[in-house]
Amino acid sequence: MARLRMGEGILRRKPIESIEETEAGEGTGLVRSLGLWQLTAIGVGGIIGAGIFTLAGTVANGTAGPAVLVSFLIAGAASAAAALSYAEFAGMIPKAGSAYTYGYVVLGEFAGWFIGWDLLLEYTAIVAVVAIGISGYFGFLVGEMGVDLPRWMLGAPGTGEGHRVDLFAAVLCLLIAYLLTLGIRNAARFEMVVVVLKVLVVLLVIAVGVFHIDTSHYDPFFPYGVGGAFTGAATVFFAVFGYDAMSTAAEESKDAQRHMPKAIIYSLVISMVLYVAACLVLTGMQDYRSIDKESGFSTAFKSVGLGGLADVIAVGAIIGILTVMFTFMLGVTRVWFSMSRDGLLPRWFAKTHPTRHVPTRVTWIVGAASALIAGFLPIGEAAELTNIGILLAFVVVCTAVIVLRYRRPDLPRSFRTPWMPVVPALGVVFSVWLITFLQWQTWVRFAVWFALGVVIYFAYSYRRSELARSQRAADGSGRG
Repeated sequence: MARLRMGEGILRRKPIESIEETEAGEGTGLVRSLGLWQLTAIGVGGIIGAGIFTLAGTVANGTAGPAVLVSFLIAGAASAAAALSYAEFAGMIPKAGSAYTYGYVVLGEFAGWFIGWDLLLEYTAIVAVVAIGISGYFGFLVGEMGVDLPRWMLGAPGTGEGHRVDLFAAVLCLLIAYLLTLGIRNAARFEMVVVVLKVLVVLLVIAVGVFHIDTSHYDPFFPYGVGGAFTGAATVFFAVFGYDAMSTAAEESKDAQRHMPKAIIYSLVISMVLYVAACLVLTGMQDYRSIDKESGFSTAFKSVGLGGLADVIAVGAIIGILTVMFTFMLGVTRVWFSMSRDGLLPRWFAKTHPTRHVPTRVTWIVGAASALIAGFLPIGEAAELTNIGILLAFVVVCTAVIVLRYRRPDLPRSFRTPWMPVVPALGVVFSVWLITFLQWQTWVRFAVWFALGVVIYFAYSYRRSELARSQRAADGSGRG
């Protein structure tokens, strides 16, 4: 009997009919202030970053050649399958939490806990990785200006002689946290301005670079074979998501049911158009074997005598990658907030600021955690924490949208994923396929984090969740 009750407990689901009701508890509500284009900017800010400024050159040089364009198209198609599934949920369940909330509503409490707990680590690690990447650009630009910074502050231990901490990366994490505590309206305005600047830089790269294309550089188009393009897709896939983190802000959207699906689709389409055009320019300006793996566009423009524009691109890269930090820190704080409000973590974390109406407590905790990772872990070790969770979130969401479509076809949906169930099934297949490319060390770290999460769930969350309290109250009244 106890085993049966345990099984019923981990499978209990949040009632979807009540999901839009205001959550109980004073000081645990968010303010709806984001419009369609602010949401789209957050999505574009999360997607466009290292993909254009770093990964495009890396994959072109050693994996796909000019077919890096095909790599992005394959990755974009795979990501689109998940994006359409997210869009259906975002319009139907306009609440904070994204994949965590969708999993909780459709697949049950433990599935929701599993993906939420996973995203807490993944999103925090992404913030740290991006901060480390920006720090590298910052150090280069400072060096170009002739400023000699102390070596102890230039990198994590083991990354160079005399390195003790990546101070700039750590401080940057705290600054993003501070920005998010100012209120979502002010933070979104900043994000909008920075995203516009980033897009303008990318458009400048395309507009100028197209006049320096040598079409002979496209031959051969598949120097590493078609397989190289698919291998490249596994690498650049991690540059074509970000809308998932943006969807965690559904509860702060003015009209989430209409705007969230559009913002998810718009952000992916805008980003993919820019990715494809940028790849054509990059591989057309230089032979793929000469493209610099770390700063492909800067070196490409220097190679055609446009060194001044190369410096502008370097600054644009810093600005562009900065928005990724904003989007994913926003994402992790909203997942944590939502889990705490549901009682799976202490409700103390779900307390919002009395006037700014944002979860300042979890924001500062995430800021400090990402600062520690960025300051003291090499970028390779930090990056290994970011991969598996996103793909598992995609598997959960794509599976859940199929289950809910057949379990509750009567539910109103402002957006419906087309070609059901083929599209979300493709999202599952692509995600599982990409998971097979991950290193065994990634699985070990994931297993340790998951085991810790299981302990916390059964020691605390299983009996303290809001659904568990409601269940006990119903059982008590029934006996009475």
